[in-house]
Amino acid sequence: MNGNHFSVVEAGLFSNLLSKSKDPIPGKYFLKDRLGLTGMEVSLNQLPEGGSIPFHHTHRENEELYLFIGGRGQFQVDGQILEVKEGTAIRVSPEGERTLRNNGTGDLSFVVIQAQAGSLRQWAGTDGVILDKPVAWEE
Repeated sequence: MNGNHFSVVEAGLFSNLLSKSKDPIPGKYFLKDRLGLTGMEVSLNQLPEGGSIPFHHTHRENEELYLFIGGRGQFQVDGQILEVKEGTAIRVSPEGERTLRNNGTGDLSFVVIQAQAGSLRQWAGTDGVILDKPVAWEE
């Protein structure tokens, strides 16, 4: 669904990402092309119990924000191992050597947001504009 100033996609339940994702990486659902994102890449991710990313990786320009929303696991960056669980947020600079694994029980669910490092010029406190317009909802 798209409008003049928005786009919407229904990715479904995180618990179905492993079996339903058509993306080249199982358990990863990319949103950039689906939503027409122009300033970031976002992926919805599900790593099954015992699963891992079998390589370290870095980025050329993009920092990444990992938002863990379910399960437990370990995140490794620059040789340091961090325990992750629902509510953990990790930012990694482009040069950070990272990988992760699910060493918990059940699926590890997380969102990854990529954006060019150093590109943020405005944010909620400086970019948001409160409109003088009443809020109304149809009943």
